[in-house]
Amino acid sequence: MASTVTLRAGDDDTLWAVIATAGRNSRVANVYRARSDALEDRAWRAQQVSAYADWLRRSSQPVPHYSVAPIRRADLPKKWSPLPALGFLRGQFI
Repeated sequence: MASTVTLRAGDDDTLWAVIATAGRNSRVANVYRARSDALEDRAWRAQQVSAYADWLRRSSQPVPHYSVAPIRRADLPKKWSPLPALGFLRGQFI
């Protein structure tokens, strides 16, 4: 006999986002289904930023701050893609 699986209402659409903030700009760096995965990614990104903080300041790059927040799939921008660890590519914050 097959067992019944119960899903909570609204749970399928909720993701955990790692948010990169530099100055007044904020971007979704990455998304995860589990909060623990998002917290691990945030910790890794924060470690990368602290390792390169001096270089970021000398090269006039914004030093991003990372946080974790719930986000709905519908709230992601249509052409969203993950950010690199230090939060910029080609010299600009994405």
